[in-house]
Amino acid sequence: MTDGPGFERLRHLADPDLLPALDPAYAHRVPALGLGPLDPRPRILLLYGSLRERSYSRLVIEEAARLLQHFGCETRIFDPRDLPLPDQVENDDHPAVAELRAHSIWSEGQIWCSPERHGQITGIMKTQIDHLPLAYQGMRPTQGRTLAVMQVSAGSQSFNSVNTLRILGRWMRMFTIPNQSSVAKAYLEFDENGRMKPSSYYDRIVDVVEELVRFTVLLRPHADQLVDRYSERKDSDQPVATPVEAAGLAKS
Repeated sequence: MTDGPGFERLRHLADPDLLPALDPAYAHRVPALGLGPLDPRPRILLLYGSLRERSYSRLVIEEAARLLQHFGCETRIFDPRDLPLPDQVENDDHPAVAELRAHSIWSEGQIWCSPERHGQITGIMKTQIDHLPLAYQGMRPTQGRTLAVMQVSAGSQSFNSVNTLRILGRWMRMFTIPNQSSVAKAYLEFDENGRMKPSSYYDRIVDVVEELVRFTVLLRPHADQLVDRYSERKDSDQPVATPVEAAGLAKS
């Protein structure tokens, strides 16, 4: 877990090197090998959507963070416990909001995991996303970043929350990877220590994390170009100059 000055809402990850449900014989140690530069390590922010003491969305996020670190990434898990509602504080002037935005700007990729409640993502999950503006102090906290979506359910398997998270990821101009995770009857999938038991659900989380690492490394050299937009260049009065034009060689 990466700490930083003034960061008070990063969760400590217990036993980060302990992966009892992972069979190393089948896991690539460097999933993104050959896809792009691995240095610096990919930076991944992880968000969860429940404040319960035994939050299964948080436990899934913690398992994903351990896997990310195993695969060579830096991780930050944001604790939304004191995050206000959007517009509750004038100008969103609250240290939790500022910290969340700083972590998002730091990240190259993100994982969002929400419980499904009444057939949808939770309010605390949506609150975190609502505090991430498309533009903030000349920066874009989410645009061009990769995203993986996950959900946990108390009952049978569902995909309502991950589908909503995909819509939100697209709206936030993120590159949401194809794979996703939905853990049914999550209360059966963890031991008394909060560690996920070996299962097909755990294996799918490994799949998602591997894929997120690959897409993050693959896209990182091209992220700025992939989100370069005509409408934004026009609004900000930034004409395009091709190399030929810039050299003064183009003649009308």
